[in-house]
Order: sequence, then C-alpha cells, then structure tokens
Amino acid sequence: MTLKEKMKKGPVFGMACFTGVSSVIESMGYHGLDFVYLDLEHTPWMLSGDFEKQIMAARIAGISVLVRMADNDEVAIRKVLEWGAEGVVIPHCRSAGDAEESVRAAKFSPAGRRGGESNVRAARFGSPGFDWNRYIESQNKDTLVIPMDEDFEFTENIDEILSVQGIDAINFGPIDYAISLNLPIGYSMDGKVKAAFDTLVKKSREKGIGVLGPVVPPNKENIQAAIRNGYTMLILGNDMWHFQGSLKNMMKESVSSFISERDSSIHKGGDESSCIKGHF
Repeated sequence: MTLKEKMKKGPVFGMACFTGVSSVIESMGYHGLDFVYLDLEHTPWMLSGDFEKQIMAARIAGISVLVRMADNDEVAIRKVLEWGAEGVVIPHCRSAGDAEESVRAAKFSPAGRRGGESNVRAARFGSPGFDWNRYIESQNKDTLVIPMDEDFEFTENIDEILSVQGIDAINFGPIDYAISLNLPIGYSMDGKVKAAFDTLVKKSREKGIGVLGPVVPPNKENIQAAIRNGYTMLILGNDMWHFQGSLKNMMKESVSSFISERDSSIHKGGDESSCIKGHF
C-alpha cells in the first residue's frame, strides 16, 4: 500500500533520519512506521550513491520515503523520485509559483513536465512487463508533492498556493516560521505561529490536503493533541533526538553516579599522592 493510500484511511506516522545509517532506516520500517523523512537541507548528505542507499534501505524494510529537498531544483527532485522516494518536501515555499515549480518537477505531463527514463529503480529498471503509460500514470497518482509552510509569506499567499493542482500535503515548520517573524523559538506553538497553523489546517481541510509536521516529544498525549489539532502526517522526532534522549536517560539513571564516585576517588587519590611526594 502506498503512503498516499494510507493517508486516505487516517493519520500516518514517520520519523526523520539525520544519521543516514541504513540499519537505522531499516529498523524504522521493521518497527512499523509508515514513512522515513530524509533530509537533504539540514544534513551533510548530497545527491550521491550514499544517499541512494538510504532510499534503498527504506524500500528493503517496506517503509515509504519522503525526501526534504535542499531546494526546488528539478533535476534533484527527479533523481530522488527515480531512486524510489514516494514524495518530495520542498522547503521555503513562499508563493504559488514556488508550488507550481515543485509539481512541474515531480509530475509527468499533463500534470507536470518531469523528464522520463526507464532504467531507474522507480521503473524497475525497465524490466519485463514495463509499460511507459502505466508507469507515468502510477507515478503521477502515487507521488506526493509537499511544499513547506515555514515563512510568513506562505500565509500571505495561502489561497493561491493551495489552489495549485498536484499538491498533496503541506509540511508546517513552526521553528522556521517563528524565525521568519523574528520570534522566540520553541516547539509549543502560540501567537502568530499558532494562528498561521490554524489557518493552514482550516484551508487545507477544505481542499482535502494533508498537513505534515513534528510532534516532539512524541508521547501519546502529544500525538493525540496533534491529530486533534489537524496533523494528518506526524514526524515523531528524529533518530539523533531519540539517541540523545536514550543516552541522557541512561547517564542520569544508571551511570552518572558511578562516574561521580570514580572521579571523586581519583581526586582524593591525587591529593594523597601529592602529600606523599611532599613528605619525601
């Protein structure tokens, strides 16, 4: 089942991956998450064989891939979709023109102007049974185009942006939205950021467009609140955040007292050594 098909049935759940470790990505799939959110904007990853392996790892584990692009470059968008991603997230969409460029790059004609090639993973490398017309139809139907609402200009132009044909969801970015307004940053949304989010949810619902965003920390209460408030695609933190949290808890609950005791003992031993040397 594609991610778009799951979205028709209810909320979908994913996690961002910043480490790029294929085994971590596979584990996300084996644990039952719906999608992995790979980031080309805020990580050192480039469009290379190493990044392609991240998409391959997800496909091995049966988890869908959304790629947050570095920009709106049509060749880069085409590459990640040909490598097997199910959707692209386009940062800093500020106008209907930005949204139209995203759709044009991700969709084949007549929906867009994406270039075609059969010797790619998305086309099963043109293996027996490949049919160009079916391939184009399925890619146009299943590929997700997700502009990001992370600037105040998005809200100013929201009606025009959401009217662009081919948009499946909007990724709300509360931190960058606050930065665009020079506001204090936090995961809790209030004031102008909350108003922008509420506007997005209301207008997206009217057009049947999904809303993607972060839920941090991803506990049951926050997930329930996020769904109630309008999120239909939930990013439950990222691998580094969860790793750091596990380390912090382990150190606090199990290890730090032993280290403190050890260091205290070493310090005392150092003092005694100094006294002995002084005595002789």
